[in-house]
Amino acid sequence: MATPQSYVGYVDPEYLRVVGNLLQSLKEVTYAKMQIEKGHKVLDVGCGPGTDTISLAQLVGATGEVVGVDYDEAMIAEAEKRATEANMDGWVQHKFADATALPFEAGHFDSCRSERLFQHLPDAQAALGEMVRVTKRNGRVLVLDTDWGSSGVDSHKVDIERRFTRFYADTRHNGYSGRKLYRMFKEQGLADVSFEIFPVPVTSYALYRQIFSMDINEPKAIAAKALTDDEVRRWRESLEEADSKGLFFAYGCLVLAIGRKV
Repeated sequence: MATPQSYVGYVDPEYLRVVGNLLQSLKEVTYAKMQIEKGHKVLDVGCGPGTDTISLAQLVGATGEVVGVDYDEAMIAEAEKRATEANMDGWVQHKFADATALPFEAGHFDSCRSERLFQHLPDAQAALGEMVRVTKRNGRVLVLDTDWGSSGVDSHKVDIERRFTRFYADTRHNGYSGRKLYRMFKEQGLADVSFEIFPVPVTSYALYRQIFSMDINEPKAIAAKALTDDEVRRWRESLEEADSKGLFFAYGCLVLAIGRKV
């Protein structure tokens, strides 16, 4: 079996913490869209170290149930630790599972969510199908995912910036995931499908480098001949100069899709 680290786009808990903090207000939007009530059963697919399951557990209360699944056993162990520390392990549990073969009966959950997971999956449609299968009739299915091809950086080196952005998006398993969600939800037969687009501004060059794992992806872009050493050097210098003057600006786009199971 392949390890999670072997997946294209694998990220570690520290990366998830940083990005999770950046997107906290957006996370709360997703919780509200799920229409969670006390006593509900809720599933978080791609739960990581339990970033969202604790918050979801507060919404369902002790009479409810929150389950998080992930394909990384280390993430599951950390999530279980956090649930215990929060004294919520009685109604929050985390399981090792493949998103395309969820170990639950059909119609078990009142609502189901996944955040920034589909971009890493070779078969996101199969994962969405499983989310629909395990959700109750009239239950909400929600996916929030990134469209890396829509990201951008203010730079005088426009050609270099565009080629790096294209390289980064193309080398994810599903780097254009966000723009596909509306079609995918429709193809699954979900009703009342709606979507929202959320821009995420970044004004720190250091944070931008962390989000895009630049120390890893710049060498990869050079090795793939998407960029040359000289182009990477010149682009980096231009961004460092902008940052030193307080002028650095970049952004990403996330797409939120919501549907109702019929």
